Amino acid sequence: MRILGRDILDRKKIIPGLSDIFGIGNHTAFEIASLAGIDYQKRIKDLTEEDIAKINSVVERLGIKLEGDLRREISENIQRLKDIKCYRGLRHIAGLPVRGQRTHSNARTRKGPRKHKILARKKKKK
Repeated sequence: MRILGRDILDRKKIIPGLSDIFGIGNHTAFEIASLAGIDYQKRIKDLTEEDIAKINSVVERLGIKLEGDLRREISENIQRLKDIKCYRGLRHIAGLPVRGQRTHSNARTRKGPRKHKILARKKKKK
């Protein structure tokens, strides 16, 4: 079923289903469901068109940014940091951890796989 511009699996309950949408976590999903007056135990397939309209109106009223708009805002923020060349922007450019983590022995996720040094061995003369 399509809710807030995203296809959600019909067998999921309302809270995990709403949490699948980028920009909505568990707490916000509970808040949306309670403001829309929808039972938490309901499954996505059991929602009526009225329920979906209520969810859409609650999200509109709360002014929550979702999916594409939120992704665009995040990427614009990162690009702004890169453009002004602040410390965090330079870390993004270099592909290193941004929030103060150590890099001597960790940070393999940001730095990528190890680059092994090729040891040039001298061939022994016989």
